[in-house]
Amino acid sequence: MLCMAGGPSHLETFDYKPGLAKLHGKPMPRSVTENQQIAQLQGQADKLKVLGPQHAFKRHGKSGQEISSVLPNIASHIADDICIIRSMQTEQINHDPAHTFMNTGSIISGRPAMGSWVTYGLGSECSNLPGFVVLTSVGGGQSQPIAARQWHSGFLPGQFQGVRMRSKGDPVLYINSPDGVTSKRQHDVIDTVRQLNEIGNKTLADPELETRISQYEMAFRMQMSVPGLVDFSDEPEHVLNLYGTRGADGTFAANCLLARRLAERGVRFVQLYHRGWDHHGGIKKGIEHTARLVDQASAALVLDLKQRGLLDDTLIVWGGEFGRTPMAQGDGRDHHIKAFSIWLAGGGIRPGITFGATDDLGYHAVEDLVHVHDFHATMLQLLGINHEEFTYRYQGRDFRLTDVHGRIIKPILA
Repeated sequence: MLCMAGGPSHLETFDYKPGLAKLHGKPMPRSVTENQQIAQLQGQADKLKVLGPQHAFKRHGKSGQEISSVLPNIASHIADDICIIRSMQTEQINHDPAHTFMNTGSIISGRPAMGSWVTYGLGSECSNLPGFVVLTSVGGGQSQPIAARQWHSGFLPGQFQGVRMRSKGDPVLYINSPDGVTSKRQHDVIDTVRQLNEIGNKTLADPELETRISQYEMAFRMQMSVPGLVDFSDEPEHVLNLYGTRGADGTFAANCLLARRLAERGVRFVQLYHRGWDHHGGIKKGIEHTARLVDQASAALVLDLKQRGLLDDTLIVWGGEFGRTPMAQGDGRDHHIKAFSIWLAGGGIRPGITFGATDDLGYHAVEDLVHVHDFHATMLQLLGINHEEFTYRYQGRDFRLTDVHGRIIKPILA
């Protein structure tokens, strides 16, 4: 899950609007924006001006996918491997609640993240690493904060919570034992703590205590496995060049390569945040800079998984929490929930297609609308889960990721 945090503009990435270019600088038609929810531009209907596309688009690959010039690697190398959805819609217009909704299917904080749902439902194929791992990077624009609750397990058992690994230095703090502490001595301590916890848990039957027992043991196993995970010296030179990183440098590129290594080891759900897509001003240069930080590695991840035979059963999703307005906010764009673009690859997705469409100005999704709940339902379907039957009983109610909503977007399935 490649999360472009901040809301990348669909109008400068995957949804070219020549009609918008023709109206550049002219008043935004009130018929389009009247009674619509807008973020910082709310109440300025008489002052809204159209901002035309700030970068050129071209068609690429045999499929003819139309992609912006700010994403040359995605355009040139994987246009025929991805499915672009141009008709995404969400319900939350500010960053934190929009991330919460995208991650949990609810505007209420404290619900389980989709990575927790997936790991709870499918388990993990890796016993010495967490089943749900989160990586973050930053750069290119205003960087909105990302709260740890975005990968929390909510009311699911605590062992399904996402574990954030650091992008620089040791990915997990205290991964190395202190001087004089051998692996055997440390394991003796963990065994003793486990035995004491188990004695207490016979009386308490506390699920959080069970989580603590399992996580102590996971932490010990991680001490054995993490050093090899982040040692990129076994990566061929051409692979390092493909991603554009030497590893462990805090970049999105290094995180993408680490994500591939995690997937190879059987980690079930890997979520990468790149914070830098909030372009309220200076969008022309800003989005070009941010895109440059993620474009090569995004394409590299698809190509690398493909050449290793892993793409068919690995689903990749690229996108933000919402889009940006066709109206100008100075020389930038405001938050927008009525239409935005994402792309998917691998994992049973039909490659080389564009699904859905927006109106001439890119304001409203008007064809084959895809709500966040629909995205979640389709994601679960691709992972072999029926979203309507995948529930967890909590406080007398059966909860699910898609709540009481969600439909599978069948035309994008291979």
